[in-house]
Amino acid sequence: MNKIIEKTKIWFSISLVVILIGVGFMMFKGLNYGIDFKGGTQITVQMNQDFVKGDVDKIIDEFAAGKYSSKVINDGEELEIVIQEGVLDETQVSSLIGKITEKYSLEDGSYQTETIGATVGKELQNNAFLVVIVASIGMLIYISIRFEFSFAMAAIIALLHDILVTLAVYAVLGIQINTPFIAAILTIVGYSINDTIVVFDRIRENRKKHLKASPAEVANMSIKACITRSINTSITTLITITCLFIFVPAIRPFSLPLIIGIASGAYSSIFIASPLWVIFKNAKAKKKAKISNGVA
Repeated sequence: MNKIIEKTKIWFSISLVVILIGVGFMMFKGLNYGIDFKGGTQITVQMNQDFVKGDVDKIIDEFAAGKYSSKVINDGEELEIVIQEGVLDETQVSSLIGKITEKYSLEDGSYQTETIGATVGKELQNNAFLVVIVASIGMLIYISIRFEFSFAMAAIIALLHDILVTLAVYAVLGIQINTPFIAAILTIVGYSINDTIVVFDRIRENRKKHLKASPAEVANMSIKACITRSINTSITTLITITCLFIFVPAIRPFSLPLIIGIASGAYSSIFIASPLWVIFKNAKAKKKAKISNGVA
């Protein structure tokens, strides 16, 4: 672990391969957008009795497995089912409702159906993209003031790396993307930048202590000093979120991207952000040397 920077090409190649594979899947296969983005049919069933949601889900699986979402609302009195657009026609929707009604002996008119458009999903995508851009600009300004511009650029690129890696995994595995995914991405951005700042803070300290050391040497000693802390922190967080993923199925759409993003963030803070800072510093030094030689 003493020569992280010297192996920059390896770290960059690993990330590049993952991202390019993901981009390829996104271009030719596309992302698996869920109901929140595609729209669909919403069915609200007034149960008015104790029931096991999993039993109802088994019935829905017969008609639209993997293409719906369901949740209990109004203190357990109603069940809301949203099925992706184009999955079921009117006859199949009626058959689904009939089967639920028959199983739970529901009265006529105990359900409502409504068509949900994808306009809200499009607006959500645009707003999420805008939030990430605004947050990135804000962080770019803050880190430039608190540290320097080269640190800021390296941090923002590392953030972009984490988002692209998470999207790549979702694209390759065909995992559905819904509203919780957007919330998870924004959480990943905050977590990843925090991890990166810890490393950068150590680099800044070591630059003051070792004035004659090269950027690569400073980065290596800084990474060595905080890599154990970063790994331990990330592992602890991942253990907690993995337990949530396993034992709390209801929040899996949120916890799964967090697992991917936090793992990627731990990697990028050490193996992407720090080498990028070294590249930027070396490029700046070469530019100054050329200007000095030109003046001379």
